Amino acid sequence: MVIERTLERVERVIAVRDGEEVDLRELFLLQPDVVYLNHGSLGACPRPVFENYQFWQMELERQPIAFARRLGEEIGKARESLAEFVGSLPENLVYVTNATMGLNIAIRSLSLEPGDEVLSTDHEYGALERVWQFNCQKWGARYVRQPVSLPVESVEQVVEQVWAGVTKRTRVLFFSHMTSPTAFVLPAEELVRRARAAGILTVVDGAHVPGQLPLNLEALGADLYSGNCHKWMMSPKGSAFLYARPEVQAKVEPLVVGWGWGNATQTVSRFVDEQQNQGTRDMAAFLAVPTAIQFMQQYDWAAVRDRCHGLIRYARDAVSEITGLLPLVPDAPTWFSQMASLPLPACDADELKRRLYEEYRIEIPVVRWNERTMARLSVQGYNTREDIDELLKALTRLLPEVAA
Repeated sequence: MVIERTLERVERVIAVRDGEEVDLRELFLLQPDVVYLNHGSLGACPRPVFENYQFWQMELERQPIAFARRLGEEIGKARESLAEFVGSLPENLVYVTNATMGLNIAIRSLSLEPGDEVLSTDHEYGALERVWQFNCQKWGARYVRQPVSLPVESVEQVVEQVWAGVTKRTRVLFFSHMTSPTAFVLPAEELVRRARAAGILTVVDGAHVPGQLPLNLEALGADLYSGNCHKWMMSPKGSAFLYARPEVQAKVEPLVVGWGWGNATQTVSRFVDEQQNQGTRDMAAFLAVPTAIQFMQQYDWAAVRDRCHGLIRYARDAVSEITGLLPLVPDAPTWFSQMASLPLPACDADELKRRLYEEYRIEIPVVRWNERTMARLSVQGYNTREDIDELLKALTRLLPEVAA
């Protein structure tokens, strides 16, 4: 059977550091009696990264003024480290609290005309749809949710379905590099290429990409891109970035106007100064990002991601056998990495989620999307095959009991 063949292939997730195997579960602060399969919602921070985060907080409290004097230099180093990791230049990105904030900055900086259209998909994160709808109401513009059908069959199918929504009034193309509700990778390079050729501005939600997929922002060429560091990069909560191509940076306005605005003596660039210098705030999460990057390098995170991907493949196959439902996307790393939405039979999603946690201590989101019920599974380095098997055991018992 498929399950048995896959079981032989996938072992407990172990990392290697300095030639020695390490059980990654021991390096995280997660409660040991909970099967945590929801890294995509709120990522877990490794112990050494969290300790570095606390170090920076203590540095501020021990000598606030001295720390403030060196903050510009330290945040500059942290931005350089992040820029190298995501394939950018330091002057083209700035730290923000989360991807939602970064995209608020990008979206609210635009100035559309009545009748203009923002083309998107029906797989977007709900909070960002609200940001667009809020601003489109002010502009008199339209937010267009273009359907992308499931199961996905090919890159060409997805691109053509999205592009079918383009009209002569389309001014912006907005999409998730990796979708939140359905957890698959959109063909970002081709969508950005087509939009650039058509003179359409691209705004990309990359919340789930940094740390989970290879990313080169300069090569991708999106006009505006925001991604989280506190999800798959495993940085402390409240660390993310906004990237802007140099050609569009003059359009990006700060949500908070502070000392960085109108500064005649720029330290980096107008874009960075305006977004970064906004008054007193806790910058420790940003300053800890280089330690998160170092953590991944030390533990050969590319190999860890491969093992996690193997666990996701095993879970997809096994859940399909339990439910009789096909996976949403083909079995290829082009479409998913460490996160997948697993189709479930019609059932009471809230009740299933509640019982998974209360009876099995499994933390996993179960949602309704476009009349489908799905469990979104995230697998990170601390997860094991035993975690997946516990989920399979729970679903086998609970699905008939919560059936619609």
